[in-house]
Amino acid sequence: MTKKTFRKLIVILVIVIAIVAAVVVMNLDRIVKEAVVYYGPQITKVSMTVDSVHLGLGTVEIKDLVIGNPDGYKTPQAMSVGDVSVAVNPTTVLSDKIVVLSIKVKSPDITFEGGLTGNNLSQILDNVNGTARTNNATVTTPSGKTKPAKKLEVDDFVITGAKVHVNLTELGSKEMTLPLPDIHLSNLGTGPNGITPADLSSRILGAITSATVKAVSGEITNLGGNATNLGKQGVNSVKGAIGNLFKK
Repeated sequence: MTKKTFRKLIVILVIVIAIVAAVVVMNLDRIVKEAVVYYGPQITKVSMTVDSVHLGLGTVEIKDLVIGNPDGYKTPQAMSVGDVSVAVNPTTVLSDKIVVLSIKVKSPDITFEGGLTGNNLSQILDNVNGTARTNNATVTTPSGKTKPAKKLEVDDFVITGAKVHVNLTELGSKEMTLPLPDIHLSNLGTGPNGITPADLSSRILGAITSATVKAVSGEITNLGGNATNLGKQGVNSVKGAIGNLFKK
């Protein structure tokens, strides 16, 4: 092989690699979007849709994420988020543990349907915890094969501007909309073994459910003290439900 021929082969190889890389990059947004809506329901056992995903250098922007409700609930969704921003250490994307520098969830709309001791959020949390207990370390691919779940580290997670739409059966389907305080979690999975997606989902959903129940409980207490049409028996049953919840 002459040097001239060798140089031509090198040029052709570089062009082929560039074309393949371009095709992969152009399809990464779609690949990540499909992964979210495929693997998410495996963990939560409810539907999940995403309008769009955009990948940048070490960043992921998720638009219009909607998490559905378990069977038996009237409201169509448990949560919708217009904007989720994720910052990732790009050098860890192909490693055994992906390091997520931050996740910022902006102004989610949360739906609370049911009672303080049994509601759509607690049902989804139970689903996630069940996944974590049974097959925490694996996921099932679209081809039906089982593979190890990626380990994660999340340095900073924050939810801001959340509001919860409440349909409370314990007060005769009383409806209200309440603001939630900011939720901030940090240093998740910083150990050598990281944290699985199921465990991460459990921590996040647990924090959301806890904040929501506290907000609803506070509003019920206000209603019990000020409303004249609740009745002593109704107020006592609500207070009992609050007490039972926090004993768990």
